[in-house]
Amino acid sequence: MKIHLVDGTFELFRAHFGAPSATGRDGQEVGATRGLLRSLWVLLAEPQVTHVAIAFDTVVESFRNDLFDGYKTGEGLEPELWAQFPLAERAAHALGMVVWPMVDFEADDALATGAARWADVPEVDRVVLCSPDKDLTQCVIGDKVVCVDRMRKRSLNHEGVIAKYGVEPASIPDYLGLVGDAADGIPGIPRWGAKGAAAVLSHYRHVDAIPEDVDSWAIKVRGAKTLAANLNAQREDARLYVELATLRRDVPLSESLDELSWSGARREYLATLCEEIGMRAEFLDRISQWRDD
Repeated sequence: MKIHLVDGTFELFRAHFGAPSATGRDGQEVGATRGLLRSLWVLLAEPQVTHVAIAFDTVVESFRNDLFDGYKTGEGLEPELWAQFPLAERAAHALGMVVWPMVDFEADDALATGAARWADVPEVDRVVLCSPDKDLTQCVIGDKVVCVDRMRKRSLNHEGVIAKYGVEPASIPDYLGLVGDAADGIPGIPRWGAKGAAAVLSHYRHVDAIPEDVDSWAIKVRGAKTLAANLNAQREDARLYVELATLRRDVPLSESLDELSWSGARREYLATLCEEIGMRAEFLDRISQWRDD
């Protein structure tokens, strides 16, 4: 079997910026939720999708905000989008999906936990992380755990991660710690760009293994003295940035593998939601499988 774990926050953002604006019965903006419903149904209608869960950042802030003041917050998030997060979770539930609403952790942590928990289960052939988020590439294991960009129809396995970022999946947090990640508010270390970080980490793998003495570096990198000096001046910062970029695998997910089995949409829930957001009846007619509850 394949397990599909979906980044619901990304899916909602993508729908918000890609689907037409629309208002629901109460005048609330619901265009993103409509787009999300359509996108998720396309996924669920695929015959290989048998076990599925979706995670949302119910609260943008997480434990990482306690570690670093500059980490991402909900500030600047468009109110029309933010207001649809509860609707999005209801939409996924109405479609019969297991929903993981994250508060103290982030959606990516839930997906990383699910991948770690079920990757070694004998009957699981593959765990598919449905997200283009580079953070999640640290979870990739051979061809067993892969990242899939559904919009661009691209998949990254172990070799694909190396080809794209120049480092192995296990080094992705260190790569992001050095280069930075603007989307998450991780500033990185000055002058450490993608090429330099990939070259150094392809040999040393982790920030803590990079020697302080640049003359002892086993690889030649352009501007190595400056890179070494900047890293040595901010070693503790770099360690913190790596910690921020490292996904947790200990999120308390209560569902068993069997409970991830998708058996159809919830007819009453979905009908009520579609009426609330003004979805045409034709969408309900597309649903080919319904569950009892």
